[in-house]
Amino acid sequence: MTTEIEPKNQASSSERVDPNRYTPSEIEKKWQAVWEETGQNHAEDDDSRPRFYNLVMFPYPSGDLHIGHWYNFTGVDVYGRYQRMNGYNVMQPLGFDAFGLPAENAAIKRGVQARKWTLSNIEKMRQQLKSMGGIWDWDREVVSCLPDYYKWTEWLFLKLYEAGLAYRAKAPVNWCPNDQTVLANEQVLSDGSCERCGAMVERRDLEQWFFKITAYADRLLEYKDIEWPEKTMAMQKNWIGRSEGARVNFNITAPDGEMIPVPVFTTRPDTLYGVTFFLLAPEHPLVGKLTTPENKAAMNEYQSKARGETEIERQSTSTDKIKTGVFTGSYATNPINGEQIPIWVTDYVLMGYGTGAVMGVPAHDQRDFEFARTMGLPIKLVYQPEGREIKEEDLTEALVHEGSVVNSGQFNGLPDSKETVQKFIRFLEEKGVGKAEVTYRLRDWLISRQRYWGSPIPIIYCDQDGIVPVPEDQLPVILPEDVNFRPDGVSPLKYLPEFVHTTCPKCGGPARRETDTLDTFMCSSWYFLRYCDPHNLEAAFDKGKVNHWMPVDQYTGGPEHATMHLLYARFFTKALYDMGLLDFEEPFRRLFHQGMIRSEGKKMSKSRGKTVAPDALVEQFGADAVRAFLMFLGPFEQGAEWNDKTEQLLIGVSRFLNRVWNLIHAGIGAEPTLVTATPDVEKQVRRATHKTIKRVVDDLGHWSFNTALSGLMEFSNTLTEVASKEPGIHANPAWKEAVDTLLLLLAPLTPHIAEELWQKIGHSGSIHSQSMPVFEPSLAADDILTIIVQINGKVRDKLDLVSGLNEDEVKAHVLASPKVASAIGEGHPKKVIYVPGKLVNIVV
Repeated sequence: MTTEIEPKNQASSSERVDPNRYTPSEIEKKWQAVWEETGQNHAEDDDSRPRFYNLVMFPYPSGDLHIGHWYNFTGVDVYGRYQRMNGYNVMQPLGFDAFGLPAENAAIKRGVQARKWTLSNIEKMRQQLKSMGGIWDWDREVVSCLPDYYKWTEWLFLKLYEAGLAYRAKAPVNWCPNDQTVLANEQVLSDGSCERCGAMVERRDLEQWFFKITAYADRLLEYKDIEWPEKTMAMQKNWIGRSEGARVNFNITAPDGEMIPVPVFTTRPDTLYGVTFFLLAPEHPLVGKLTTPENKAAMNEYQSKARGETEIERQSTSTDKIKTGVFTGSYATNPINGEQIPIWVTDYVLMGYGTGAVMGVPAHDQRDFEFARTMGLPIKLVYQPEGREIKEEDLTEALVHEGSVVNSGQFNGLPDSKETVQKFIRFLEEKGVGKAEVTYRLRDWLISRQRYWGSPIPIIYCDQDGIVPVPEDQLPVILPEDVNFRPDGVSPLKYLPEFVHTTCPKCGGPARRETDTLDTFMCSSWYFLRYCDPHNLEAAFDKGKVNHWMPVDQYTGGPEHATMHLLYARFFTKALYDMGLLDFEEPFRRLFHQGMIRSEGKKMSKSRGKTVAPDALVEQFGADAVRAFLMFLGPFEQGAEWNDKTEQLLIGVSRFLNRVWNLIHAGIGAEPTLVTATPDVEKQVRRATHKTIKRVVDDLGHWSFNTALSGLMEFSNTLTEVASKEPGIHANPAWKEAVDTLLLLLAPLTPHIAEELWQKIGHSGSIHSQSMPVFEPSLAADDILTIIVQINGKVRDKLDLVSGLNEDEVKAHVLASPKVASAIGEGHPKKVIYVPGKLVNIVV
């Protein structure tokens, strides 16, 4: 499909600069206007070309793009333009993930409305993104904080609620005292701090809304028909944490004589004979009942301390973290051998994982070993390595499971194997004290936030009817614009009577709205679907349009999203598939993780105050130069360090584009009668052209933009050298093919200068509507020379070598030949004589 281009609104003759001079600012503004006027970047749903959905994770409107944003978006745009030149109808939309804490905190700090602050930032960032010259389909833009979007976020919440996948429960949560809101487990860093503000996270018990993502745990472990980085899939699998083992029931005798069965989950029921103590989480509901009077005071103090720690802190396995705990005074009965074992409470057992109870096997679990040593509890080996005997008192750390079973009655002598584990499970099932079970580390997704700037949760509370969903015809529940913020951890929406007080849809009586808002990850769990049908007023999306464009062919974003956004989006898609709203289960067919621009070794970010604004660089050097420079920094998946020397490379890239401009301008208007190039030079140009096509097209298809640019620089240098020696080459067909090729291959990387020069050399259609050039294998292949090798006058070998090697390189290949080495034997070459292109004679 070719688009005829006629630039409008040209500058007056008095305003124009020298047309033969490269002026990026004028050229780039001109072509951006033309592309917008002609709708070149809009992907039609009914286009006859095969579709290609190229998506980058939508940005948060923080106010200004920094160079790290440009790095990410440029690589995605290069790839999208490359695919369009491969014949695809490329949809490359962009929008803004506009709800969230930064806007709310800015509103508090600056005394402005969060909505006004956010939309002002979006307008600024939109203009910056347009200055990049990307093929962003702005007609498909979505902004998650606007009612036309969050209406459908609320609707999707109701769909999940109707499907039994959304529920409300009281649960211990991660509380950020600085941001005054709940955090999901994934938002708490390994040191127990908030991922955004760095404050130490606390634990609180609150009524919260959850999504039942655990119902999809097994399906989330499947990665059918998708191409994702192995590391990302491994991170998700580890986060889901599927474990096979057994649920074992321990009977506990309470101080009042009551017999209470308490289950534990273990992946190693084959170590039951090695259990020497029983552990409960500080929050376990039986702690109070099982603690004897003399231990009450110590237990209360310990529980209070544990409530102030995050799960991340409590799960720490660092060797310098001393194990702590309090004895309850009660005992449990080991179901496999009837032994009485003491019950302790410790903070490294979590109520949210498993059953909140753990059997202590100190000989074969490191944390249990450390706990036993600290508390003076017995250690009992139930595995011994083959060929040697270890005594419990000699252990300095837990012994890994290896060798064979010992001290375990009828199971002694069995090897460490899955079969042995299964024999223990069968034994437990026969005795009626246990059974096989599968558990998961994954917890349900906590989606409530006690903040204002988020999508309202469409739920009403009625004293008569309980929890009542907002009827669909009353959506969206509009988020008020004027609120008062108070540092008490309560959503400011609670202080707005006109928002809170409403009527029950069921009985018509007085009722109250939910004042928590939705986690912003809900907005980003479906935005890729809305891009397919962004202006639909009647539905979140048309199923036919979504099924046409989805799954996303190429998704690009950072690996830090592996266990949050990427996991949530997969859960959402699978849930909507089960509801019949989609015909596919995976949202992203291919996933690519770009690297990041680093400052002082850390990710460049506004929160750290370490950013570089691209605007001044674009004004000085042009968007094309900045684009090419960023892609030339190194492998796209690795990113680069920004320092004082970095901008010197930008100057070099800018000079390269000027050389391209001058190279092509030099040949404009050449007369055919001036064709004087020799056949050898013509052959050299054609070979360089097709070798470059082969290399660069392959590099672009594999995101190797830095090496693609290297190849284009080499190609440009070759053409410059040829033109300096053969002025008549400019009118030669080989030169025209070379120049066309250079511009076509530059087009995805530097779209403005490529478009301008394409028009200047006489083409009428947009370069971005052309196809990628295709190399001819015979022309891309190197010439092969057959070198005869003589030793003391006798032919000993024939070597086929690539033409163009210098004398030293040819001699090195010859001396490395196994036949030559064998013929020389113990001798030493006195002379190595090279007859160029023909033979090498070695005198031994």
